Amino acid sequence: MKVKIQEINNNSITNMTKKCFQFAVVLLLSFTSIQAQDKKAKDLLNEVTSKIKSYDNIVIDFKYSLNNAKENINQDSKGNVTMKGNQYVLNFMGVTKIFDGQKTYTIVPEDEEVTISKVNEKDDNAITPSKMLTFFNSGYKYTMDIVQNVKGRKIQYIKLVPTSGKDQRKEILLGVDVQTKHIYNLIETGKNGTKTTLTVNSFKTNQPLSKNQFTFVASKYPKYYINKLD
Repeated sequence: MKVKIQEINNNSITNMTKKCFQFAVVLLLSFTSIQAQDKKAKDLLNEVTSKIKSYDNIVIDFKYSLNNAKENINQDSKGNVTMKGNQYVLNFMGVTKIFDGQKTYTIVPEDEEVTISKVNEKDDNAITPSKMLTFFNSGYKYTMDIVQNVKGRKIQYIKLVPTSGKDQRKEILLGVDVQTKHIYNLIETGKNGTKTTLTVNSFKTNQPLSKNQFTFVASKYPKYYINKLD
């Protein structure tokens, strides 16, 4: 029974992590190569790109929500991610993921285990900044959508619609704060009715980071089992 529960938890963390990285990489790499389909949307995305590139690093606290009314699913989680270049540290659902630019270190305190794996660009399931950039650069058309007032903030949404009929996602809405040009939230709606939302609770930039911010230090986990996949 413990194994089954572990498998379910790992699958949930993997799926949610992928969505978190989609969101995080959009922030890091933006949409500089997406073909223009809506000039206003393109201009706004270019402003977001310019703003994001001006920062040395970004630290985000976020809320993750998954909802499916038909299946009576309603889940909320919180997390945070620190990003600099293609390096990151993600804390989500009790698990920490560190990517130092070459290897990913997945730290699970509950199991006292660390899994170390190299990034394989040929792996379709690999979560890498470059792959996420490619993901958003092709297979989508986008247009300006609605504007909402969120606690005094003007949020302009941009709709991304998959061009492939095989894609299980119906659409993605990217909310941008018109004043700051920061991304406020990312809403993904599946064809099965599932809606996942990532909302930024705190967006900090150019923070003082330690030299070992993106370095895995094995001595901090003396009793942990180290699982090297490569």
